[in-house]
Amino acid sequence: MSTLQPTFAPQRVALLGAGRVATQLGPALVQAGHQVVSVWSRTTASAQRLAAQLPSAIISPSLDFSSQPLADIYLLSVPDAAVPEVLAAANFPAGSLVVHTAGALPLALFEAYPNVRGGVFYPLQTFSPGRLIEWAAVPLCVEAADEAGQAVLMALAHSLSDLVRPVATLQRQRLHVAAVFAGNFTNHLLGISHTLLAEVNLPFELLAPLLRETVEKALAAPPFSVQTGPAARRDAPTLARHQAELTAHPTWLTLYKALSDSIQQQLPPAAPNNEAGL
Repeated sequence: MSTLQPTFAPQRVALLGAGRVATQLGPALVQAGHQVVSVWSRTTASAQRLAAQLPSAIISPSLDFSSQPLADIYLLSVPDAAVPEVLAAANFPAGSLVVHTAGALPLALFEAYPNVRGGVFYPLQTFSPGRLIEWAAVPLCVEAADEAGQAVLMALAHSLSDLVRPVATLQRQRLHVAAVFAGNFTNHLLGISHTLLAEVNLPFELLAPLLRETVEKALAAPPFSVQTGPAARRDAPTLARHQAELTAHPTWLTLYKALSDSIQQQLPPAAPNNEAGL
């Protein structure tokens, strides 16, 4: 956990949601010195499991928070599609700071609810069961409808992470798309690689050194500038052989062709990259 900032003040947080993000964020908030006062979930068992890890947290019996323990921040950590539904059904005390954690949803979502002050607290990370998150290294992107809300969320973020920045809606939505390419799509491509190797009884771990070097290069220089491989070399015979290897997987063959075309479209107009190897 990062060192608390001078402006840090403990916050009372009500968690709406008990899924992948909330189950990691709730304990992290407590460890940082905040109090999670309540947990609400559409699944009572999920709320019970999370509340059991959070000292003094109660299980919210409903989305009517007017008669429940008062919170400084009402944090919606539910699937993106459920955020509008939850906002429409909830009753928050007037003037409450209500915040969602979604990367793709706009701050303007709160304009339909003038009774509350809206905000965004977006952790740029993937969350999976059984994997602990080191919050000090998670970028936290913050946006709020008013300066006071922004100050509260920035302080909350600094209490958890060393990587905090204000990010406006349009920036965050583009960031979310970029994150899907960098994370979700990359993982899918790795899944394809895993399957292709398994089909010929080769271990996926053979790719580990290549993966590390690829990521390190991409972080050290603009990724397009360090692109290698047969598409970057315009190596037609190798591309054809690869495509022949993929005939049993027509969807992956289509993907291979599309990615190869995209790589070549990003090449400079000068001579193609003649670097040998991958």
